[in-house]
Amino acid sequence: MRRIFLWMADNAWLRERLPQLWFARRAVRKFLPGEDAASALTAGGEFAKEGITGLYTRLGEHLAKIEEAAAVADHYLGVLDAIHDRGLPGEISIKPSQLGLDFDATQTWQHADRLATRAGEVGSFLWIDMESSQWTEPTLQLYERLRAAHPNVGLCLQAALHRTAADLQRLLPLDPAIRLVKGAYAEPREIAFQGHREVDSNFAALAVEMLEAAKAGQKPRIALGTHDVRLIEQIEGHARALGLARTDFEVQMLYGIRVDQQRRLAREGYRVRQLISYGEAWYAWYMRRLGERPANVVFAVRQMVG
Repeated sequence: MRRIFLWMADNAWLRERLPQLWFARRAVRKFLPGEDAASALTAGGEFAKEGITGLYTRLGEHLAKIEEAAAVADHYLGVLDAIHDRGLPGEISIKPSQLGLDFDATQTWQHADRLATRAGEVGSFLWIDMESSQWTEPTLQLYERLRAAHPNVGLCLQAALHRTAADLQRLLPLDPAIRLVKGAYAEPREIAFQGHREVDSNFAALAVEMLEAAKAGQKPRIALGTHDVRLIEQIEGHARALGLARTDFEVQMLYGIRVDQQRRLAREGYRVRQLISYGEAWYAWYMRRLGERPANVVFAVRQMVG
């Protein structure tokens, strides 16, 4: 099932046609509060009342031309200002390809540098998403350069990739902020784990490595980007064994997925952050979400017929 949805995510014919169908637009509403930033911020404000903070991202990858990157950066500058004006405990997350990494690494860094600077000025934070494996090394280099200039930047790492253990060792001396996810892209077995048990095992090992670094006096910001509550609680057990508290890491989940568990974890003293996506370019992102968990498909069908 996962392979089918990942294939659908990358199929240009489907990407052009399916979003026009009414039942597809109805189904995605569970995971998307709206197509504009204002809708996302309003949704985030409601969850902030329950102790669940927001992380905002506009959907879309890979620009048609580098000149479009400036408009994307300006959009996120406006989002940072809106978060500040509303008094929300919010952060932003951007894809490097949205800022032109396909075309020009220098211009991409300049745009990201602007965003990190503004985020610092308004007391917020800039996360750098990780895209498919061909962009892993350029994204790491972008993050290393940003981290040298800004303390308020974080990076997403994917447990599915074989190289991630070495990448984490490379980054830990920087006291990085790391959002660890399982990985939502179709990658070949030569570079990525294929079975969910292998991915889960690597996820846990990487999380424990960051916890051990924190125990040893380093200062990574640790974010677990997963809806796998069993895995979260397993890692929390490792944290307790090291003498660390639940507040020494955070849990990041998507808007609309396992909301009952988000609320429970927040009540139990976990730091919970909700990634709220918005925008018109939702098709590929939505297919990957369906491929992550079979339960998401059930939710989608209910939305279509409900």
